[in-house]
Amino acid sequence: MEFLEFKRIARDFSMTIIPGAFYEIKKNTSIISPIIGPEGEFIGRQEKIHPFDYERDYVKPGKEAKIFNTSCKFGVIICYDMVFPNVANLLTKKGAQVLFSPSRIVRRGIIPWQMYVQVRALENRIPILAANVENRKYGGSSVIVDLSENNKVITTKMTKLKGESQKFKEFSLDKYESSRKIRFSDSKTFQ
Repeated sequence: MEFLEFKRIARDFSMTIIPGAFYEIKKNTSIISPIIGPEGEFIGRQEKIHPFDYERDYVKPGKEAKIFNTSCKFGVIICYDMVFPNVANLLTKKGAQVLFSPSRIVRRGIIPWQMYVQVRALENRIPILAANVENRKYGGSSVIVDLSENNKVITTKMTKLKGESQKFKEFSLDKYESSRKIRFSDSKTFQ
């Protein structure tokens, strides 16, 4: 059975698990991120919207940015989707309180990727937890981007997750609501 161990952990600890992003090979190949709910069941999946480079030749792009709701409302941004501002913006406007981003970023792309994660957090006033595969090809360097405010100036605070020493970070999702509401009310439509 698929993801049996993740389902057991989710159920045993009453937690939501996003095990990463995977190729789903059916009639059309997609890249999906399954979401396992706190009772150990699949509650949905997010498809990658923007295939990268060689993926364009055989991966069907997703068409919807979805919101999931367990202990909070969240969205999932898969890898290259982080480059496109409209994905994070739409998820935030749909009510996401936090964004998760499973990725496979090659070593030479780590610095730009971390910049994209910080910018998406800043422009949408939302924390982002971005995990990256770490091996010889992919550069690891997973991060949590939080926000802080000083005299009405919002800045990002990036926590790099390395090794066993950093496994979690606590923060209150409520602290972002006010600045997010102001940010979106200030946004103007123009041509």
